[in-house]
Amino acid sequence: MNLALWICAGLLALVALAGGISKTFVPKEKLAAAHGGGWTDAASVGFVKSLGVLELLAAVGLILPALVGIAPVLVPVTAVCWILLMVGAMVTHGRRGEFALVALNLAYLALAVFIACGRF
Repeated sequence: MNLALWICAGLLALVALAGGISKTFVPKEKLAAAHGGGWTDAASVGFVKSLGVLELLAAVGLILPALVGIAPVLVPVTAVCWILLMVGAMVTHGRRGEFALVALNLAYLALAVFIACGRF
């Protein structure tokens, strides 16, 4: 079970890292032109960058506390925060009719639920 939790946390951390880097460092215009990035047209640059920073923090929070053994309760707390982020993403993509992205966000949400339940 512990191995499965580590694998899921690692996968989710990679997803968060990739999303965080793109939202934080890629210009909003390039994000808007990318597949699934159309939602950024209606969002401010600050909002997109803030989501990127939150995703970078999530990538760290899913791995580092358990790895170093300092405040490991932060791993499931981070997973719960990721669940909230994915609910928002699902609502946003659902309103835009991007149902394939809603399904992808649902898969990420399921991983986060597994991590939260397993680590609490």
